[in-house]
Amino acid sequence: MMSNAAHLSASAGVLFVVSAPSGAGKTTLVRLLMEKDARIRHSVSYTTRAPRAGEVEGRDYHFIDIATFLAMRERGEFLEWAEVHGNFYGTSRAWLMEELAQGHDILLEIDWQGAQQVRALFPEAVTLFIVPPSLSELERRLRARGQDAEEVIQRRVAAALGEMRHVAEFDFVIINNDLHEALLDLQAAVRASRLTFSRQRARHPEVFRFLSTL
Repeated sequence: MMSNAAHLSASAGVLFVVSAPSGAGKTTLVRLLMEKDARIRHSVSYTTRAPRAGEVEGRDYHFIDIATFLAMRERGEFLEWAEVHGNFYGTSRAWLMEELAQGHDILLEIDWQGAQQVRALFPEAVTLFIVPPSLSELERRLRARGQDAEEVIQRRVAAALGEMRHVAEFDFVIINNDLHEALLDLQAAVRASRLTFSRQRARHPEVFRFLSTL
């Protein structure tokens, strides 16, 4: 049987993994990237947390209860899963494999734990980490949301410190100081990742058949 890593190597689809601490601006940057790049498909994760204001089932997340999540995990339906801030998150294995096999570029928004799991299975995945310009700015953004109590904000800041210690594990680091510049950097990383020899050969075999005759 072909391994997951071999499956990815043989497909033309690129797997992008985007991680960030809470408050770094990941959700906004990914949304803007998706609006500008029609080639990327967003993987909708499963989560046991309650929907936030404005979130839509099937667009932002698949919202399920803990019992359902644990049953899916037991059946091996998740490519990766993690517990974050007391809630479970997971990525559908079957959907992702099928999309990559068809040559589609897929973007996963997952935390560093999930990124580690995906990297172990798919060494060719392109990993990107978004960071704030400073800890004080991160804390300011969390407060500006107006969604969380002070205790929750402090817990998120402490968690962010732990998450950012894993920044060296990622291929690209986007510093989100200015949203426009950060988006340009994110787009540049995505475009450059598509132009490696192995990915160009997988996507354009006719060109490389010609090149092999030279």
